Amino acid sequence: MTILDIAGLDVRIAGSHILQGVTFGVAPQGVTALLGRNGVGKTTTLKAILGLLPRGAEVTGDVRFAGAPITRRPTFELVRGGLGYVPEDRGVFAGLTVAENLRLAERPGAAPDYERVYGLFPELQRRGKQRAGTLSGGQQQMLAIGRVLLNPNRLLLIDEPTKGLAPKVVGEVAAALHAVAQVVPMLLVEQNLAVVRRLARDAVVIAAGRVAYTGPATDLLDYTEKTKALLGVGKGHQS
Repeated sequence: MTILDIAGLDVRIAGSHILQGVTFGVAPQGVTALLGRNGVGKTTTLKAILGLLPRGAEVTGDVRFAGAPITRRPTFELVRGGLGYVPEDRGVFAGLTVAENLRLAERPGAAPDYERVYGLFPELQRRGKQRAGTLSGGQQQMLAIGRVLLNPNRLLLIDEPTKGLAPKVVGEVAAALHAVAQVVPMLLVEQNLAVVRRLARDAVVIAAGRVAYTGPATDLLDYTEKTKALLGVGKGHQS
C-alpha cells in the first residue's frame, strides 16, 4: 500500500536532464526520507510532484496520489486535496506578522487547527504580532511548518526543514515532525542523518538523477560503506 506513487519520472530543465526515470512509492504511514548528495534532484522531485517546476520544464512519467493521476493537475487543487508542502526556503511573508502568515494559510471550508500548531510551536502564539522577517531562522521554519499544519493533510512534502538551524532548534523541529508523523505520512528531504535516523522508517536515495536505493532507512544508515557510497558521508554523520 502506498499514498504516493512515482513511476518513470523524467525532468529536463534548460537542457539539463535532472531526473531520469525516477520510480518509488511513499508508504501511507510514517516518514519516507528522500536522500542524496547536493544537486541530484531531490527538490526537483518534490516540485515535479506538486507542479511547481519552472515554465518550459519538460516532464514525463506518472505521479499518482492516493491512486489518482495528478501529473497535470494545478497545484492549488493538489493542496486542497491534502498535499501539504514546506519549501526549502521556508517562503514566509517577511512583511506580515506571524498571525497574518498563519491566517493566509487557512483553506476555505476547513477549520484551522490552531490548537495543534500552537501546541507544537508555542513560540508562534507568543510572537503573533511580530513581523515574520524579524524572526530567527528556526522560528521562521516553525512558522513554515505551522502554516501547513493548520489544515488537514493526507501527505506532507517537507524540504530540508533543519538546514542552517542551531542544534537545539534542530531538536525542536525534529520533535515536532516526529509528533506530526504519527498521524500524517511524510516525504522528507533531509541532509542531517541523525534526524533521518530519528524520524524515517523508509528511505529513497537519488544519485545522478536516478533512484539508487529504496528500502528501510536503518538498512542504509547502519551500513557505513553503503552510506558513504550513496551519500558521501559515514554512519551518523550530520551535514
